[in-house]
Amino acid sequence: MLLRTGENPDSSLLSDIKGKSDAPSSGNQGRRRWRIVLYSHDTMGLGHKRRNLLIAQTLGSSTIDSDILMISGMRDASDVPTPDGVDCLTLPALQKREDGQYQSRRLGLELKEMIGLRSQLIRTAVKSFQPDVLIVDNVPRGAMRELDPTLDYVRSQPHIRCVLGLRDVLDTPDTVRRDWRRADSLAALRHYYDAIWIYGDPSLYDLRQEYDLPADIVAKMRPLGYLDQRPRLSYMRPNLRASLEALNLPQDNLVLCLVGGGQDGTALAQAFAQTTFPAGMTGVLVTGPFMPPAVQQTLFERASHNPQLRIVDYLEEPTLLLEQASRVVAMGGYNTTCEILSFQKPALLVPRITPRQEQWIRAERLQQMGLIDVLHPDHLSPTALTEWLHQPVAPNQVRPSVNLNGLDNLLVEMRHLLSAQPISTPRAS
Repeated sequence: MLLRTGENPDSSLLSDIKGKSDAPSSGNQGRRRWRIVLYSHDTMGLGHKRRNLLIAQTLGSSTIDSDILMISGMRDASDVPTPDGVDCLTLPALQKREDGQYQSRRLGLELKEMIGLRSQLIRTAVKSFQPDVLIVDNVPRGAMRELDPTLDYVRSQPHIRCVLGLRDVLDTPDTVRRDWRRADSLAALRHYYDAIWIYGDPSLYDLRQEYDLPADIVAKMRPLGYLDQRPRLSYMRPNLRASLEALNLPQDNLVLCLVGGGQDGTALAQAFAQTTFPAGMTGVLVTGPFMPPAVQQTLFERASHNPQLRIVDYLEEPTLLLEQASRVVAMGGYNTTCEILSFQKPALLVPRITPRQEQWIRAERLQQMGLIDVLHPDHLSPTALTEWLHQPVAPNQVRPSVNLNGLDNLLVEMRHLLSAQPISTPRAS
């Protein structure tokens, strides 16, 4: 699989940017560092948190002199490697049920009380931190409109720029239009947001056209390209490779199975654990932190009787295993798909189709381009996985290109936003 990384940003622009100070720093000019807030509601799986984490790591490691606050709904979000200047506020956790409705993940609070608590925490943090840029992940008003008070405050502060970051695919057009109508999202995009960044390649899926969005909303949209996942390897903890080596996995002919956070990956995990692997191949299944303990126990028991199967309950940076894998079997989440494209791995995706069809839509488009193979979850079985694994890998050939320059283009867009900031930044009393 050959993928080019898309068109590079204008070289003269980049050289000009690199030649300038990105401050305000706390140096001789007496100006503070830029402040950036990244919000993700994190109600299902690890995808939103991991996407925002990669963006925070990229910003924190760039020449943009900044302090970055991640506001996350995942408890372990503060326990991951981040550059200096990046920290995390973890909200009381929500979770999304199979029917798509929200509920408290751990606390015995009613949903209305949970949303009120989270909403107050977010607004207080943003008002106290006084960011120059607020980047909201995927949901314009947050979970159950919990961002509304914060967005109202941000709009009252002319120095704060507000950005919505969208993955490449949200859902079917009818579902997106229905959900956005119920949440009054278009009004929020018009009133609160200065820019909308799309982490995808419109040649694969152009949500501006797919969702028939109004011209004034489209004018705010900037397709950046997919987020290259390879830089994750440079941000991991120094001892993480040693932890991987302690698993004593083979260095070649390894097939990796990824099910995201694991809460909805039981069917794929169980089918993979019953697969008959080709001779000399080792299957490694990462269950994720949210897979039900009883299911994990069953999988470990099965692996104890199969020398070709290894179970890993959690790995802080699964990109390490993906880099090593010969093939990948996975669900079709955004981050996992970006990893497969970034490392150019032969892959079979078994997408989730409920409560959203986002994964299925993305997988179908990638299959049509000849970049991955797809198995509908209704056809999932150990036999289907066995048949795929016994097929020879096609030799490298020229394939359609996918733009993986999302992180580079994000830095360019961020610098454009910051260059438009007023010289004197107001401070809250």
